[in-house]
This record gives sequence, structure tokens and C-alpha cells, in this order.
Amino acid sequence: MSEPETSGTHPSQPRPVRLRDALLRARIEAADRTGVVVDLRDAEVARLEILNDALDPLFAQVPDQIDLFDRGISQGDTPRLWIDVVAHIMMGRDKRQYRFVQDTRFGRIVLAESHDISVIVEAVTDYVARRMIEREHAMVVLPEPQAPTVAPPRRSRFWPFVFGFVLGAAALFGVAVLAALRSW
Repeated sequence: MSEPETSGTHPSQPRPVRLRDALLRARIEAADRTGVVVDLRDAEVARLEILNDALDPLFAQVPDQIDLFDRGISQGDTPRLWIDVVAHIMMGRDKRQYRFVQDTRFGRIVLAESHDISVIVEAVTDYVARRMIEREHAMVVLPEPQAPTVAPPRRSRFWPFVFGFVLGAAALFGVAVLAALRSW
């Protein structure tokens, strides 16, 4: 194979593509794509912040001594609005739909999914109420059930006495028979 000339300036020959120029174009394309991804992520975070502001009245009603809930937006690869350690809201695939999910030991379950903020706020309100009731039930100390003290059934002492008497008489009879046989 013949190698392309790099120093030739003949008008009919195409100028060879340099690797540095190709790398520069690839970097520019990657930056454009990254900019789009960053813009999408920023839009997701903005929507989650709007939802977070809509949840402020709900969490203002939660008593201060209840520390089950720790709201905050995490800005990882997938931005999320955390309600507590097991439940969060993230954007759906179309980046306009809110998805309220809960992580369980059996996997992730979707509690609510909607484009409307009020539907998600209602679902979070129900979730917060259920969690507070669960906490109340967990905090209640129930007295240990005490079994009624029933005296154990009284055993009859007659039959062990009769058995011992018969066994003793049989032993004495056996000793007497042995003594009689030896004296013969």
C-alpha cells in the first residue's frame, strides 16, 4: 500500500486528515453532548427543587421530636429528592414525570408516579402519615402478657405407694425363696 503524501500540495489530491484535527473535532462533539446532559440534569434538579418547595408546608407540620425524615436533594448521576432513608423521588424517563419510590428488601416499589406535583405531594403526605403511625406503634411498650398462674395438677400419691409396696413384698418373697433353697 502506498502511504499518503503529507507534503504534497497537488490540487487534485485531497489533503490528508491529521489525527490532531480529528481529536479536536471529537473533543468538541463530546463537549456539546456533555453540555446537553448537564442541561438535562440541571432541569431535573430544578424540577425536584420545585417539588421540595411544595413539600415545605407538609414537613412544617411534622413535630420536631420526630426525626424519621431527612429531606434533601442528591445530585449524583440521577438527581433524587430524598424523603427518608428508604424513600425518594426521582424524575421519570421523560424527565418531566415525578416517580416516588421506596426501597425495600424485596426491591424498589413505585408508590406514585405523575406529571402533577399535587399528586406527588398527596402521595408523600400519605407516606409520611403511615411512617409516623409505624413509629408510634414501635415506640409503645406493651406489658408482657402474664400467663394465669394455675397450680400444676396434683398427682395422686396412692398409686406410687401401692407400686412400692408390691415391689417390696416381691423382693422379700424372692429373698425368702433364695434362703429356703440354700438351706436345703
